[in-house]
Amino acid sequence: QVQLVESGGGLVQPGGSLRLSCAASGSGFRSNVMAWYRQAPGKQRDLVATISSTFSTNYADSVKGRFTVSRDNAKNAVYLQMNSLKPEDTAVYYCYARVPPFGSEYWGQGTQVTVSS
Repeated sequence: QVQLVESGGGLVQPGGSLRLSCAASGSGFRSNVMAWYRQAPGKQRDLVATISSTFSTNYADSVKGRFTVSRDNAKNAVYLQMNSLKPEDTAVYYCYARVPPFGSEYWGQGTQVTVSS
């Protein structure tokens, strides 16, 4: 069983930055694929960024060059550094884990990010 707890959301002006954190419980964190998703009001939940157990990363086109995903296996944590934020980045951001060997999936409770002047 894995529990994920996000933090770091809030209100920020356009052009600003935020850093989201996700703390994971359970053993074997370093083997997990970790990701960030987001869901805006009335829209589907979309993938933002992933980071594999080998630190390989992928990003949605809409955030490339602005967002950076990272992980600290010693702290069982994954981060999302968000720069040059735009109003369209406003959403609830969710931490996600896929755990080997069966690919079990886990979600955090979400943290709200609002980009507005």
